[in-house]
Amino acid sequence: MLQLVYVSSARPTGGAVNAAAILNASRRNNRRDGITGLLYSDGRRFLQALEGPEDAVQQTFERIQGDSRHRAIVVLSRRHIEAREFGAWDMAHLDEAAETDSFMRRISKLAAGASPDVRATFEGFAEVRRQA
Repeated sequence: MLQLVYVSSARPTGGAVNAAAILNASRRNNRRDGITGLLYSDGRRFLQALEGPEDAVQQTFERIQGDSRHRAIVVLSRRHIEAREFGAWDMAHLDEAAETDSFMRRISKLAAGASPDVRATFEGFAEVRRQA
């Protein structure tokens, strides 16, 4: 099974990113393709972990790379894993609208099963975005 973690910036389009629409499409496609993971967005940046069959994760990531809503895509981690680290969710999601302390607790809870490096990536990213 492949786990891929990437960060990207939303391409400025003059309007806010519709995270709900992205999330709905991601959940539908990921359920179909056997992909799970975690998506964090703050309206300007995306941090996402994708887990599942290698071909499906790679095809999903190629689709993301071709999506005009993303720019400056950087792969932070690409590794083979024995079991899903983010659980069996179609795609868990967190956004910045949550109250700060509960938001940080939720990030920690959702990333609890991830490797220490991946967990630190999500927690650190959320903390930096919270401070911004």
